Amino acid sequence: MTGADGVVVHAAARRGWFLTRGKGVQSNARPVRPMNRRITMADIARKAGVHVTTVSLALRNNPRLPQATRERIQALAVEMDYRPDPAIASLVAYRHAISRPSAPQPLAYVTGWHSQWGWKERPAHLEFFEGASARARQLGFDLQHFWLRAPEMTDKRMCQILHTRGITGLIIASYTGASGHTLDFEWAHFSAVQIDYLPSQPELHRVSNDQRGIMQLAMRRVAARGYRRIGLVLPQWWDDGVQYAWSAGYLAEQQALAGQQPIPMLRYPWPGSETGRPIPVDQVPLVPVEPLKRWLREHRPEVVFGHAPYVLPQLEQLGIAVPRDLAFVDPSLIQADGTVAGVMHNSRRVGELAVEILSGQLQHNVYGLPAYPTVTLVEGTWHEGASLPVAGPPRPTAVRR
Repeated sequence: MTGADGVVVHAAARRGWFLTRGKGVQSNARPVRPMNRRITMADIARKAGVHVTTVSLALRNNPRLPQATRERIQALAVEMDYRPDPAIASLVAYRHAISRPSAPQPLAYVTGWHSQWGWKERPAHLEFFEGASARARQLGFDLQHFWLRAPEMTDKRMCQILHTRGITGLIIASYTGASGHTLDFEWAHFSAVQIDYLPSQPELHRVSNDQRGIMQLAMRRVAARGYRRIGLVLPQWWDDGVQYAWSAGYLAEQQALAGQQPIPMLRYPWPGSETGRPIPVDQVPLVPVEPLKRWLREHRPEVVFGHAPYVLPQLEQLGIAVPRDLAFVDPSLIQADGTVAGVMHNSRRVGELAVEILSGQLQHNVYGLPAYPTVTLVEGTWHEGASLPVAGPPRPTAVRR
């Protein structure tokens, strides 16, 4: 077909491919893709000389294909400027979901606590699991608990168990032990996300509470109430286990309290904490009374930050009434009942996010250790309490015993 201006319009042009000028058809004319035409997997398959199913598997990084094949097709997709259609991807995901077998895909929740269920005695760790379990069900997974310290269990044996059960998605959580310990799994076979910072090796994608941000939030709320002399009583193992995020937030906010001599933290150890030995659930790790007494007398804080179950009984033993003699804030609040001011950690959301990140990795067949590990932090929520009234004139801290 020839137009009025001598342009030969080929049949392919009517289908949206190309035009050539002149009276004849040039055999070496190159097709030119219109700007509004999307490159498809079929286009990639034709150029690669493979079936479109092979392209689909390669672009999803499916391990069923040899790595060389995946890399060749992925490179070709980049060269051809292939971009997946999000609407089609959503439709495929939906169809896959409704056609999924009745048995949900299992995920492993791997803990390294000193007892199988001891982590459930710690409110934050219990909430991690509850959030992860609920979100897993919503996304069509079955979250199963595995204990790394079962009798005769080793990292290698755990890998064999998970592989036999067809489990490729792992959440590593509730781990106690030396901070330098390396978890020795066959990571090439797994997608994994870690909750909190232990074990420190290998470096996985992590989700945690934002301890530094929580401390800074509490410090700012207290400063807004008119307090300036703010002291922190902190279990040493709390700070060590989160890479000193607690003390980092405290020290950072101290710089904003202009004209005030900073109050040093009272960090206290727990016998055995340096070796990762667990604190018995029936024994509360109270701050030692004598060091607390000396610290209060020397630095005279107007308000003390500390975990209420660890600090308030000792203040009472010293004859200090909260808030009459001393204001108090709990940066790791367990219950927001209006009695103690502080920050709730939203630990359920930590567990939910761990599952969401892991689900994304599994969907895209991402296995092995990440080249660029990420850390996702969940902010806390401030709650008012009677233990933090509006500050009046400065007053000495009364230590009566």
